[in-house]
Amino acid sequence: MHINQNKDNNKQTVKRVLVKMVKICCLGAGYVGGPTMAVIALKCPDVEVVVVDITSARINAWNSEQLPIYEPGLDDVVKESRGRNLFFSTDIEKHIGEADIVFVSVNTPTKTQGLGAGKAADLTYWESAARMIADVAKSDKIVVEKSTVPVKTAEAIEKILIHNSKGINFQILSNPEFLAEGTAIQDLFNPDRVLIGGRDTPEGKKAVQTLKEVYAHWVPEDRILTTNLWSAELSKLAANAFLAQRISSVNAISALCEATGANVSEVAYAVGKDARIGPKFLNASIGFGGSCFQKDILNLVYICECNGLPEVAQYWKSVIQINDYQKSRFVNRIVSSMFNTVANKKIAMLGFAFKKDTGDTRETPAIDVCNGLLGDKANICIYDPQVTQDQIERDLAMNKFDWDHPTHLQPTSPMAVKKQVTVSSDAYSATKDAHGVCIVTEWDEFKTLDFTRIYEGMQKPAFVFDGRNVVNPEKLRQIGFIVYSIGKPLDLWMKDMPAVA
Repeated sequence: MHINQNKDNNKQTVKRVLVKMVKICCLGAGYVGGPTMAVIALKCPDVEVVVVDITSARINAWNSEQLPIYEPGLDDVVKESRGRNLFFSTDIEKHIGEADIVFVSVNTPTKTQGLGAGKAADLTYWESAARMIADVAKSDKIVVEKSTVPVKTAEAIEKILIHNSKGINFQILSNPEFLAEGTAIQDLFNPDRVLIGGRDTPEGKKAVQTLKEVYAHWVPEDRILTTNLWSAELSKLAANAFLAQRISSVNAISALCEATGANVSEVAYAVGKDARIGPKFLNASIGFGGSCFQKDILNLVYICECNGLPEVAQYWKSVIQINDYQKSRFVNRIVSSMFNTVANKKIAMLGFAFKKDTGDTRETPAIDVCNGLLGDKANICIYDPQVTQDQIERDLAMNKFDWDHPTHLQPTSPMAVKKQVTVSSDAYSATKDAHGVCIVTEWDEFKTLDFTRIYEGMQKPAFVFDGRNVVNPEKLRQIGFIVYSIGKPLDLWMKDMPAVA
């Protein structure tokens, strides 16, 4: 027994020696790079982790008491390691030059012009990162794809590095993230899996092992999966596509439920009890948002088209089409219910982030809902506990796909939006004198609002349009509201009104 224990201790000592001197640099201090590196630093106190970014304001925020992103638990993780073995810097060349492992977590936005516009990923930032790494490297490097990238990106990056190597050896690994915003820290602490893809060569296998040993500080070995490069790259796109497909599937069923009198919550519960299907991602809503789903599916569509697979491309395109349809249905329900016009009517928008427990508004369904109502000349008052007025106004002024490009290329808040949109600091002031209330983000606080108080302060008839199914429609009807809940039996008021334009 004692001998085995000593062997185990020796193994741990060897493992720590292997990673003791490893230095990690992450290029990109956004939603992926920042939290991921913070957790690696916390779990690997013998590894130096530096997060670099060209944006001084973002780095300054990471070094301050007010972090640039909101994520439950992130503050504690950063403050535990910052200044010890976790650092944030704008000195990109220095830290890339000193690192053994360079994670690249830069934007891969959808192209807005040129070949593949509207579908293909724009790899401009990735290519610039690769050229910088090649330019400043003075020792062998492991370069890790952390951004979501198209299949075969590693091959392109390899070519850039090799042709600019000056005798330095580079190994490219794919290590896609599988984080959900709002639970990212828990996802990092206890991941379903860590995926590492590398070349099937002695050098490639050694690089995979080096990265594997970093994660092995806290992730069980059976959860660290290794594949070839192309499988790892495609797995990320496929995972997001499958999740989005489940959301579009239940949303398609929600439309049928409204037409037939079925209850989508009951249907989803019954379907989710099938062990082959399971209950996750079966909540009907106004649609999916966030930085990944639509962008990654469009990328997948483009890859399929480029590889001569139009039927496969159309299948995945339909997932986005249903998502757009669901947002349109919601807007149409609002307008048709309110005497077929919302012109000059106050509509309170509760929530703006694409999901609860995050301040992220990228591709949030709220943008399309607001724009649809603004097109009918509504006056909108928005409350979200984590989204600023400036961010809301910027989002509503943006063209499609602009959100993932640098801030200095994005529009400033225009006066046209300001005339029709106001932002409140709480739900009660947002709903005061409103004709209708729309719930577009499932913040927990919206479940416990005093709806009697809200009803008393609204214009009559008073409407609630629940895009997240967070309230009890029957209780609200007893108060006096006319209620629309996604996929639930329709209020008598709406029975003969069209769901689509």
